[in-house]
Amino acid sequence: MLIRYKKAFEKIAMGLLSFMPNEKDLKKLQQTMKQYETEDNWQLFLWKEEDIVGLIGVFKTDSTLEIQHISVNPSHRHEGIGKSMVKHLRDMHSEHEVKPNSETASFFEKCDEIDQEKVIDEEQ
Repeated sequence: MLIRYKKAFEKIAMGLLSFMPNEKDLKKLQQTMKQYETEDNWQLFLWKEEDIVGLIGVFKTDSTLEIQHISVNPSHRHEGIGKSMVKHLRDMHSEHEVKPNSETASFFEKCDEIDQEKVIDEEQ
């Protein structure tokens, strides 16, 4: 389930964000968290199953949601959580186009390849 970030989840969110290649530096990570906490058009969501295992952060405009960050706890990777976060985000904000930024584009491409492989497998 996708839930909005709350300050109570700050340490968990920072831990998940730190898996992003451009968020390794502590000062940069703290700046990013502050941006999500203080700017209305920067929104952070967490993926909660039994525990919080994923995070997706977006920059919101009138017509788009640009995914700035997407991260899944390493012990829960390859379970479709990242893809589920994107799907739930699209469902929650159906009036917006959800698209990646340059940092998250490779994840989107990988998801599209997996989807295409499934279609091919189902056709055979």
